[in-house]
Amino acid sequence: MPKQQANWSPYDNNGGSCVAVSGADYCVIAADTRMSTGYNILTRDYSKICKLADKCVMASSGFQADVKALQKHLAARHLVPLKIQIYQHQHNKQMSCPAMAQLLSNTLYYKRFFPYYSFNVLGGLDNEGKGCVFTYDAVGSYEKVGYSSQGSGSTLIMPFLDNQLKSPSPLLLPVQDAVTPLAEAEAVDLVKTVFASASERDIYTGDKLEIVVINADGIRREHMDLRKD
Repeated sequence: MPKQQANWSPYDNNGGSCVAVSGADYCVIAADTRMSTGYNILTRDYSKICKLADKCVMASSGFQADVKALQKHLAARHLVPLKIQIYQHQHNKQMSCPAMAQLLSNTLYYKRFFPYYSFNVLGGLDNEGKGCVFTYDAVGSYEKVGYSSQGSGSTLIMPFLDNQLKSPSPLLLPVQDAVTPLAEAEAVDLVKTVFASASERDIYTGDKLEIVVINADGIRREHMDLRKD
């Protein structure tokens, strides 16, 4: 008999999808609540969205144990109230979403040789009150975009968003603003539509949709049911 070799991986992929869309004065971040491994559903009510600051939210897909470790690391090292107070005293302002984006990039890059198997989208409002979205790979390389998607359903969601939003190429000069032209309510409806569509074809996306809307008034949450099979 051929010799069999045992294989073991420290990583798993728990599926799920995340989407972020930025507008002139808002940002919409959404993720489904299904967490799976293989063909097994581990839970139908797991939030993939984490609040990092008053106007900055992160949604993560991938290996949820690493996502939780990343969130704990950020909380312990960077986002405890004392650290935020130090930042406020040094810069005379609260940490903005672009500053938090750089902080997350540094944290992921620090672990590049044994990376967090998490794929993140970060969204919120910048210093001018405009919506902004940052998309990441597992080792901290990131880009500011008008909209993005991560996770198992991203290959279905991104073509839909490209068709509907048509973000300008980052190679165009002069650089054009990446925010989408939709109103806030239209962006929320679009996010609901893309998840309803993705859940029809992706078995790892479903159960319930959690939507976080960030604007000048603060943070608002909405929920919508998705396919449960």
